[in-house]
Amino acid sequence: MYAVIRAGGRQFRVAPGDVIKVDQKPAENGNVEFTDVLAVSGEPGALVKPQSGARVVGSVVEEGRGDKILVFHFKRKKQYKKLQGHRQAYTAVRITEISFDGQKFTAPELPASKPKKEKKEMASKQTGQKATKKARTGAEGKASKSSKSRTDKGTARAAQKPTKRK
Repeated sequence: MYAVIRAGGRQFRVAPGDVIKVDQKPAENGNVEFTDVLAVSGEPGALVKPQSGARVVGSVVEEGRGDKILVFHFKRKKQYKKLQGHRQAYTAVRITEISFDGQKFTAPELPASKPKKEKKEMASKQTGQKATKKARTGAEGKASKSSKSRTDKGTARAAQKPTKRK
């Protein structure tokens, strides 16, 4: 089951459970509705242009801005250069329901996410790990480095070379 929708001047092939990034779109209560449905496939191998009333509903997952693109204008021999950056705003939408002609296809529910540990617990755990790592490498590492003999081959060779006479 999938549908082809138009959003933000582009076309997307969506199925229940898919996540798409569309241009910034206002959401009501975290839900977005797409009414411009171009085609629907209810069964394998059948693509139908839906009658009126077809709609695709999604929930907002994330709002953000995309990667920066650089816009560079240049005119040769005129000493004209202009550099400008741009980040396009987007809304990530998870498709939850596709309905048309009395049929309704819904996405399976996402499993509940585990609550994150508190920052203080994580920070104390990380500092403890760093302390044990330093304790392991501190004494052995310094002893092995200082026990190596150093040879200055460069200065010894320079002393052996005869000086040039003018």
